[in-house]
Amino acid sequence: MEAKKKPITKVRVRVSPSPTGFLHIGTARTALFNYLFAKQQKGDFILRIEDTDLERSEQKYEEDIIENLKWLGLEWNEGPDVGGAFGPYRQSERKKLYRKYLEQLLKEDKAYYCFCSEEELEDQRQYAMSQGQPWIYSSKCRDLSKEEAEKWLKEGKEAVIRLKTPMKKVEFHDLIRGKVEFDSSLIGDIVVAKSLDVCLYNFANAVDDYEMEITHVIRGEDHISNTPKQILLQEALGFKSPQYSHLPIILGSDRTKLSKRHGSVSIEDFKKEGYLSEALVNFMAFLGWNPGNEREIFSLHSLEKEFSLERVQKGGAVSNLKKLDFINGFYIRQKSKEKLAELCLPYLIEAGLITPFFETNDYPASMGAMVVNQRYTIDETGEKIVLDFIKSIVALYQERLKKLSEIVELTDFFFKDILEYDKQLLFWKEMGETELRFSLDTSENIFSEIKDKEWQKEKMEKIILEKAEEFSQKIQKAGDRGYLLWPLRVALTGKKFSAGPIDIAEILGREKTLKRIKKAKEII
Repeated sequence: MEAKKKPITKVRVRVSPSPTGFLHIGTARTALFNYLFAKQQKGDFILRIEDTDLERSEQKYEEDIIENLKWLGLEWNEGPDVGGAFGPYRQSERKKLYRKYLEQLLKEDKAYYCFCSEEELEDQRQYAMSQGQPWIYSSKCRDLSKEEAEKWLKEGKEAVIRLKTPMKKVEFHDLIRGKVEFDSSLIGDIVVAKSLDVCLYNFANAVDDYEMEITHVIRGEDHISNTPKQILLQEALGFKSPQYSHLPIILGSDRTKLSKRHGSVSIEDFKKEGYLSEALVNFMAFLGWNPGNEREIFSLHSLEKEFSLERVQKGGAVSNLKKLDFINGFYIRQKSKEKLAELCLPYLIEAGLITPFFETNDYPASMGAMVVNQRYTIDETGEKIVLDFIKSIVALYQERLKKLSEIVELTDFFFKDILEYDKQLLFWKEMGETELRFSLDTSENIFSEIKDKEWQKEKMEKIILEKAEEFSQKIQKAGDRGYLLWPLRVALTGKKFSAGPIDIAEILGREKTLKRIKKAKEII
C-alpha cells in the first residue's frame, strides 16, 4: 500500500540518542552537525529519544542527554521537553503507531511470524561459521500459512516478526560518501519486532523518520549497515526515503575507535574536567569537518555560517586532546575575571579548599547559581574572605589554565595554612645551605620593611628586583636573581612551578608572606 503525504518542502533533521548511557561525544558531534545543517538550511532540528531498549534505558540518561545538549547550546525545535506537531518524541510512547505499520506488513504478506528458537538459530550460526560463510537466516518460517502461524501464536509459542526481504541491490546516494550499494541477499529476512507491541530499532527508526517528515539523516558511519535495512522497510511500507549522510567514526590518538581507555568520552566527563561548552563545540566541529583554511577558532554562531556537509571527510576523525586543551585555554582567556572565578569556584569547593559561607538561608543549593559577591571561608583557618580574593588568584593563573579543574593543583597553596614540601626544592642551582639561609633571611628583611600601604605589586617589584640584583652580587653570582627569587617563590608556594613570587606575595598579604618565609627557614 502506497503511503500518501503532502510534499515536504522544509529541511528537517533529527538526533536520536538512546538513553542507555551518558551523552557520548560521538552522539554530541552528530547532534552538532545536524543542528548546524538545520540552521544553514533554515530547517528544523528535532530531538527524538530512541528508548526501544527498555531493559537498558533509564530516565537519568535521558536527563543527562537533554541537559548536556542544552549546555552545548544545541537548542531543538521539537523534542520530548518542548513538544511539537509530530510527537510524542519518545519511542516508548509511539507503540500504537508501530503496531499499525506492523499489522500492515503482515496483512500485505510483506512480513511473517518466525517461530525458530534461539537454539535453532545458534545451530545455523555455528554451521555457517564452520563453512567459513556469513550467517543469514534460512527463511525457514517464511512459507508458513497464516492459519498455522495464528494457531501457534494462540498456543503461546514464542515468535518474532521478520521482513520478507526481496533479493535485490539496495542503492542510496550518501551526501558524504557518494554511491553506496548493498546486496540484500547478504542481509536475509531481518527481525523487525519481537511482537506487535515490541518493535526493534530499524523498524521504529524507519517509521519515525517518515512520520516526523525527516528529510535528511545525518549520523555516524557505524549506522551504514542499518541504512539498507531501513530502506527496505521504507519501500515495503511505501515510504519515501530521506537523504543519508554518514559521518566518519571518531578515533583515539592510536587511530582505534574512541573508547574510555583514551580518556573522557561522555560530555559530562569533559564538563567535570573543566572544559567549556564553547571549546567542546569548537573541538567537535573539527572531528570530521574541515573549514578549508588554517582557522582553528569557531564560535557556534560562526559555525552556523561556515559549516557544510561538502567539507566533511570520509576517513576517521582523530580526537586530539592537546588541540582541545589549546582551544579550551583560548576560551578561558576570553573570560572576565568575575566569570572565570565563578566557573572555578565549584572545583575549589569540591577539593575542600573553600566552603560557602552564607549569611542567609535562602541561597540556592546549585553551584551554577553562585553569585560573584558571595562570601566564602577558607577551611583550615576559618577566615572569612570575599570573592575578590579568589578573583585575584584565578586572574593570576588565567593564562596558564588549559582546564578549569587545573585551578586546584595550581592554586591550592593560597588556601592552606601549612605547606608541605621537600626542603631540597628550596635550593637554586649550586646553592649551599648557608647561601639558602642568607637568601631567606634577606627576603624576610625586605618584606618586613615594606609597609601595608606599599603592599602593591608595582611598588614591591621595584624594591625586590633591586635587592635580588644586590644579593646576587654579594654571593658572587652577579646577574642571577634566582638566588633570591627561587627560594622565596618555593617558600610561598611549596611548588616547583608557579606564578612569580611578587604576584603571589601581593595576594597572600604581608602577614602570610612573612609567616611562610619563617616556616621555610625552620624546614632547613
